[in-house]
Amino acid sequence: MSKKILQRSAIAALLLVGGATSALAWQAPELLRVGANYSAKMVCSNVFIAGRDAQAVLADDVQAPGHPLLKFLRIKVDKEQQTVHANLLGLFGNGLAVYRPGTGCAVVPDGDVAQARRYQFAPAEIKPGAVDALWPEGYEQEMFLQPIPALQQRELTGPGARAVLVIHRGALVGQYYAEGYHQHTPLLGWSMTKTVTAALIGMLIKDGKLSLDQSGFWPDPADPRHKITLAQLMSMSSGLEYNEGYGDVSDVTRMLYLEPDMASYTASKPLVHAPGSHWNYSSGTTVLLSRILQRAAAGAGKATDAKILAYAHDRLFSPLGMRSAVMEADARGNLVGSSYMYASAQDWARFGQFLLQDGVWNGQRLLPEGFVQKMQQVAPASGGQYGQGQLWRWGPSAAGSNGGNPDAPFGLPADTYWMEGHDGQSIAIIPSQQLVVVRLGLTPASLHYQPQALVAAILKSLPVGSMRPAAPKQP
Repeated sequence: MSKKILQRSAIAALLLVGGATSALAWQAPELLRVGANYSAKMVCSNVFIAGRDAQAVLADDVQAPGHPLLKFLRIKVDKEQQTVHANLLGLFGNGLAVYRPGTGCAVVPDGDVAQARRYQFAPAEIKPGAVDALWPEGYEQEMFLQPIPALQQRELTGPGARAVLVIHRGALVGQYYAEGYHQHTPLLGWSMTKTVTAALIGMLIKDGKLSLDQSGFWPDPADPRHKITLAQLMSMSSGLEYNEGYGDVSDVTRMLYLEPDMASYTASKPLVHAPGSHWNYSSGTTVLLSRILQRAAAGAGKATDAKILAYAHDRLFSPLGMRSAVMEADARGNLVGSSYMYASAQDWARFGQFLLQDGVWNGQRLLPEGFVQKMQQVAPASGGQYGQGQLWRWGPSAAGSNGGNPDAPFGLPADTYWMEGHDGQSIAIIPSQQLVVVRLGLTPASLHYQPQALVAAILKSLPVGSMRPAAPKQP
């Protein structure tokens, strides 16, 4: 290569970097911090929880579906300190996340890593064989999987699919994993975590520590928010101001990536509608529910931080055999029950089956009788799309939807309900068909993927009268 060509290449590279730097300089500083903290958090969780390669996470999960400026992101993973730093061009954003045992990764927007490290616990071992109602230890799933053509059709599993599981009549009958993923890979459920939070609230209701008509979560009787009930929070009808938009520095992006105490930030939001009169989808609402359940589990403050943080593990994950499940906490110990639960596809399937079984597992009732039905009832003012327990009555909508039920064109049974999360996460639960379909991946909303077609195809392929084969006897 000639000297002149080398000089031109160097000039072009300098212009590219200079242009990128100028573009970054024009961005709002808070937006750059959101991008850097988001990147640090995603890499941290996928490295230290899911065991994935940091550069692959950066390229596939952060840069490929994100803003073009994220192409200039640089990350530094410190395996010894279990931290991740992220910067744009090494100059902008100062993103920071730290991993803690038991509670996963937290964004540390104030830089106080020592404070964030306080909120961790050592999860008790979930012993194999004792709790596996779906597939006991030694049960060779592959021997009994049924040929389900829909799992091999990429137009049905959708772009970016990483795992699809089919549970029929309590048995794992079909599964698909993309290259690089397997049955033990923990995957982020995003807002599917909200439904898990609702179940934990249900357990505290069963224990008599909470009630749906309870209020006073803002203690001052003169505060109009004092009248907001637990039921109104559960149905996204609190009346609190909250912007769930993800394209800028909104309430949700500020909460997740700029606030060390997510619950306190949301609790500070003003009331803009009479409680119960207006439906507004809000991740902040679910973080408030997380704080409520943690305080109720504490029992008047007598429990230690570790015991409170372990509540989900001890009361839900352990009984269901969800060995991979981690619900992450923020930098002040609030469980991020709106967005941040990692679990393998099989463990997500266990939770879906738990709801299908009305909150009963291995013959033990863990949720109040009728609570799952209450979760499915229409949330007031939601137009029929959302339930009263942090779940969806309808699946994802198509582009240009007219507001009707998007499940109807696919002929899905009327009792179908959904857990849904950002970037194409979904669990369809159909009690009348004893069917649970888990679909996980990275599929931006701009692609307008609808998992209803996948579920409809699976329904057609299931043999009538199929039964679960006998599992081998336990030693």
